[in-house]
Amino acid sequence: MLLAELEIFHTRRAQPTRRLSLGNLVLPVDPAPGFGGLLLGAVVARHAPDVDSDLQADVGRLIREIEHGHRIVQPRLRHRFQVDQHGLARSTHRLLGEGDDLDFEFGTQGSDLAMVLGAVYAVERLAPEHRRRVAPLLTKALAWRGPIGPALIAHLAGASSSALASLADPRGWALELLGFAPDGELPSKREITKRYRQRMRDVHPDHGGEALDASKAILDLNEARRILHAERTA
Repeated sequence: MLLAELEIFHTRRAQPTRRLSLGNLVLPVDPAPGFGGLLLGAVVARHAPDVDSDLQADVGRLIREIEHGHRIVQPRLRHRFQVDQHGLARSTHRLLGEGDDLDFEFGTQGSDLAMVLGAVYAVERLAPEHRRRVAPLLTKALAWRGPIGPALIAHLAGASSSALASLADPRGWALELLGFAPDGELPSKREITKRYRQRMRDVHPDHGGEALDASKAILDLNEARRILHAERTA
């Protein structure tokens, strides 16, 4: 199942000029960071390590300028961002979901810098309120040097769970995991804590829970409690 897609048009590697444009964008970002934000962050994390170190700081400045809605003078970082796609090559990146698993699919045909800039300029297409939530993820992704997978997803989302349901509807996922109706009213902090403790006893190996699954279950329960407590204080 397609969850997010980023299509970047760019100059072919052998050409001396460097131009950049955006194509099809499927970037759901609500609730933030959404699957769109995760895909943009993953594109940056995947390609940033191979961008010239002399340009890394300018990429960071560009992200901050877009976050705050500043006008971006062109060309920037040796590339000109434009609307016209004529004569440009195409790279398509996707975030796919199957069951409770997420998988990134990178169709890179251009330079690493072009891929990073494509993701950054895609943030500029978002509404201001979403741009301010997603742009900081790209700053985090710029410094990432780990594998592109569940650890990155959890890092970008600010969560200990990378489960598909927890990212699509954090509140509903947390309510259901703790035994509440997923579309019901938000329980009190006391009710959340009581149900959390009950579920922790259920999954713990000392009380009959499966030892192989206990670690993930405990992480998910901790994340569910954090989400609902944050909802109560928001």
